[in-house]
Amino acid sequence: MRAFLFPGQGSQSVGMGKALADASPAAKQLFQEVDDALSQHLFRIMVEGPDSDLTLTENAQPAIMANAIATLRVMQTEGGFSLADKGDYVAGHSLGEYSALCAVEAFDIATTSRLLKLRGQAMQAAVPVGEGAMAALLGADIEKAQALADAAAEGEVCTVANDNDPSQVVISGHHGAIERAVALVKDHGIKRGVLLPVSAPFHCPLMQPAAEAMEAALAAATLSAPLLPVYANVLAAPIADPEEIKARLVEQVTGRVRWRESVSAMWDAGVTEFVEVGGKVLGPMVKRIAPDATVRSIVTMDDIEAALAAF
Repeated sequence: MRAFLFPGQGSQSVGMGKALADASPAAKQLFQEVDDALSQHLFRIMVEGPDSDLTLTENAQPAIMANAIATLRVMQTEGGFSLADKGDYVAGHSLGEYSALCAVEAFDIATTSRLLKLRGQAMQAAVPVGEGAMAALLGADIEKAQALADAAAEGEVCTVANDNDPSQVVISGHHGAIERAVALVKDHGIKRGVLLPVSAPFHCPLMQPAAEAMEAALAAATLSAPLLPVYANVLAAPIADPEEIKARLVEQVTGRVRWRESVSAMWDAGVTEFVEVGGKVLGPMVKRIAPDATVRSIVTMDDIEAALAAF
């Protein structure tokens, strides 16, 4: 069995999508569709930067999605590829869940673009700059990370945001609590804590205003039944009912990204091949979670051709 995966924030880089658009009219058209949906020259920012503009959450989120869906569009248009025929499940890391839903035609590209733009804006606006923070805990499993978060909280928010793999967990919350956590890592048997260069504390209760904004936006959005089941970040389990998908996307704003559990659950369900579309971030995590899995990343035209030949 095969699952297709879609990367999250942090996988953006200036120049992304340019080679695809230069090589494929299908990719170029996809990027134009996203620009039209947003009434913005997002693709120009993707190609030319500056990095500070691309890194803005409201730009990074739709840009990462656009790059992944453009990769898929090239495979479909030029290779006759069908995700429904070649895959069994899809999943995405945080915003990548929206990319996954677009890939299986639950959301159309315009709706996905606008939802991610709003999601980025709402997440940025939820907490004043400087009040929140996130940190990656290296050499930490979920139990150590949770104990550290509890110890560092001292009445503030400090919680596990991303359970990425057996050796990396990300915590999120008030700036002071996250700084205390980083200072306490050695006391909890964790190798290292690294403050992340993010503009807001994602996937924690401080994001509640953003969750409310997304609840309203998703209530008004058209969402069809997906072509394949989607592993929801907050459940680490597959869902396909449109109303449940909307509810879990709302929960995802403040909830934990249960990536390690999701990959383990897919492996236990019989998935042996994991294909990351539009990035090379999730593949290494998958190998740390399921060492015997086959992992493929599709980013370049060469990657696309090799994948089409293999599937």
